[in-house]
Amino acid sequence: MTTQHTTTPAPGAADATTATAGPPPLPLSPDPHTSRTRGRILVGAGALAAFASTMLPWTWTSAFPGNLTIAMYPAGLQLLTLTAAVLTAAMLLATAGVPGLRWLTPGGRHSALLLLTLGNLAATWYTAAAIAVELGGIVNFEPGMWIAAAGTLLAVVGALALPTDLPPDTDADRPAPGTRQSAPWQRLRRAVAAPPPGPAAPLPGWAEILVICAACAAGLYVFAYGIEAEGGPPFIGFLILAAFAFPALARAGLPRRLSALTVTHRTVTLAATFAAALLFPITQSNEAYTNIAVSVLIFATVALGLNMVVGLAGILDLGYVAFLGVGAYTAALVSGAETSSLGIHVPFWAAVLIGAAVALVFGLLIGFPSLRLHGDYLAIVTLGFGEIFRISVQNLDGDSGPNITNGPNGIPNIPDLKIFGFDLGQPHTVLGFELGRFGNYYLLMLLFTAIVVTVFRRSDNSRIGRAWIAIREDETAARAMGVNAFRLKLMAFALGATLAGMAGTVLAHVEFSVTPESYKFVHTAPPNSAFLLIAVILGGMGTVSGPLIGAALLYLIPAKLQFMADYQLLLFGIALVLLMRFRPEGLIADRRKQLEFHEPEQPGTPTAAAPGLGTTEA
Repeated sequence: MTTQHTTTPAPGAADATTATAGPPPLPLSPDPHTSRTRGRILVGAGALAAFASTMLPWTWTSAFPGNLTIAMYPAGLQLLTLTAAVLTAAMLLATAGVPGLRWLTPGGRHSALLLLTLGNLAATWYTAAAIAVELGGIVNFEPGMWIAAAGTLLAVVGALALPTDLPPDTDADRPAPGTRQSAPWQRLRRAVAAPPPGPAAPLPGWAEILVICAACAAGLYVFAYGIEAEGGPPFIGFLILAAFAFPALARAGLPRRLSALTVTHRTVTLAATFAAALLFPITQSNEAYTNIAVSVLIFATVALGLNMVVGLAGILDLGYVAFLGVGAYTAALVSGAETSSLGIHVPFWAAVLIGAAVALVFGLLIGFPSLRLHGDYLAIVTLGFGEIFRISVQNLDGDSGPNITNGPNGIPNIPDLKIFGFDLGQPHTVLGFELGRFGNYYLLMLLFTAIVVTVFRRSDNSRIGRAWIAIREDETAARAMGVNAFRLKLMAFALGATLAGMAGTVLAHVEFSVTPESYKFVHTAPPNSAFLLIAVILGGMGTVSGPLIGAALLYLIPAKLQFMADYQLLLFGIALVLLMRFRPEGLIADRRKQLEFHEPEQPGTPTAAAPGLGTTEA
């Protein structure tokens, strides 16, 4: 007979055991390698479905802009989905470590992939919404539209399943034991605020040159597509995709790596950029698009001149457009126009010199008494000068004053330029390609832009440029170090006025006429002083490419979205508030500004790149 012995636990032992056991552990997250594989499969399937959908009709009628009814011929907004799908597939293969593509993600893998898939989803679903609204419901969808919507959504779900770049493909992807996996919104936040790109493996010299040329060709294609896109849904879709694609490329580290390559191959970069810009008129079949490009170049050139005053020297000039008007009116008076009060006609090169010289004189006359002021007081004086110029040319009509500028009617019928017997108003055939009137003026304005860029870069890298930057950062400290602040500020003010006057001489001939209403502080269409200043701030003060990009955006957006003209200033105000909150240094920031606005949290830690394009200029 077996005797069973039972042990009675001591009083309170059960309570102690329960107290020390604690709450049940949190469920562990799935294996990161399995999650990574599943995520990549979903992203690949979604990108493939999105690519295939562009080969199918998206709607049955050509009433929607872009004609999305043709099979095997992507057009309009389908091209955006196609481009995003190809970029997503390339980034996906790079994250998988495919040889030859790993250089696409030198700074991070999954962050860029998530932003690309979100951009494709936003652009594609916006297209679906626009078709439903304009054509009257989702009944107008063809199978291609449904496949595109499902494929882009599938790609986003797969991208959210991928681990964040902290860093990629390491044990840092695995959550700590006893913790839950990050929520999707946390992954999106990390994707936008991911660490700055790290060092990438070097490429052979010939490969670096090919990358630079490919980047210039891609820039030409993007610029041409933005100009050719129809107003309304096609252009809005382009903006939506660009708003996600450029930060995605920045998170991948491509702009930073390209910037390093351009420093190494500076001559090749300049030659490739100039060649791409020269080829633009050849790619256009409609003179109206080339006319937009000419206006963008003029606006960008004037913005770059203002960048020298505001971005380098730190002088807030709110009447800068007046110097553009001085150059335009001077060229109109000496161009031989029938309504010119002077009745003289000088060669174009002489008109450029006269316009620049007159603008220089006005810059000295305004700058000498006003540059002793600072801050808001200087801004008010320059704003007053801009309004005085506009009111003066409006009153010089023979009634309120001497008849010089023909008053509010301006000076019309300005003849086209003739340079060395080459009439820019007539079409010409160059190397088998026909260039129209605006194509000729585009090439002329491109030469002026190159001159302004050269002057800006030479000034920025000179002793005078360093003195301007010292004055901008702390004028009192600069004076204490022996810098003649007033003389150098007057030099910057006069040089900026000269460059604006030079651009104005071309503007007068491009637009056939000059009128006082074109040179207000704020106007619905650029150029005006407010838009020029916004272009500098938006693009990035103190940089070369920043004002060029900012001016292009500020000119194209109002030109393409004319149905929003009544709310234009409101929208630009909102955009500026958001820019100052999330990207105060501008889209293209120099290193000084980026370090100023994004200081490291702890000593010795690298400075994190802010969300946005992420491109810097030395």
